[in-house]
Amino acid sequence: MDIKIPLEDVSLDSVFEKYEAKFKALADKKRLHIMNILTINGSMCVCDIEPIIGMTQSKLSYHLKILLDAGLIEKETKGTWSYYQVNQKELNALLSEQLCCIFKPPGCC
Repeated sequence: MDIKIPLEDVSLDSVFEKYEAKFKALADKKRLHIMNILTINGSMCVCDIEPIIGMTQSKLSYHLKILLDAGLIEKETKGTWSYYQVNQKELNALLSEQLCCIFKPPGCC
């Protein structure tokens, strides 16, 4: 028995909104590059990312904030320094079968 969930369903709409923010954050080549750098190097300070990506500190901080607000990276403050790392749990959820099921016909998952 196939159960169709109408698009107006509040729970489905909230799922869409959750993923919309994350995909918007990733829909930028510079932010994808930042994610790649953090994936390869682990926890890094802005001052260490800056020369690798070739971006001013203010622009880099802007992009980091977008990724942070979307929950795709985490920030740890040590004294006056902030260190960023990929939020692996959130990234795994974004790439999970759960999300993929949204794009498959009912009964496939």
